[in-house]
Amino acid sequence: MTTQKYHSEVTTLKKFFSLYCSSRHKHFHHHTYVLSYKEVEKRYELKLCDECSELFEYAIGQLNECEYDVKPKCRSCQTRCYEPKQWKKMAKLMRYSGMKMGILKIRKMVGLKD
Repeated sequence: MTTQKYHSEVTTLKKFFSLYCSSRHKHFHHHTYVLSYKEVEKRYELKLCDECSELFEYAIGQLNECEYDVKPKCRSCQTRCYEPKQWKKMAKLMRYSGMKMGILKIRKMVGLKD
């Protein structure tokens, strides 16, 4: 996987986690993640609850372990790298955030406020 693709994946995870956690949980903390991939380091700032922070760290760990040069979407990947319990949590988070992002995008297109 290219460095650009890696950091794009992390940015996508950041957006999904931030949206989900801010909508669903009340107690979040500021977290700073300094992630390095192929010697390119980037800093990511997130406000997440402890549960979401733990799942985010797990997702990043799995991303770091991805064995494919061209990373497929997780749902269509032949290799199941997530544990079943974590997979369910991620699917719930992605489904919720994806729908919410779609709704926010439509609202923005028609000129409605959040």
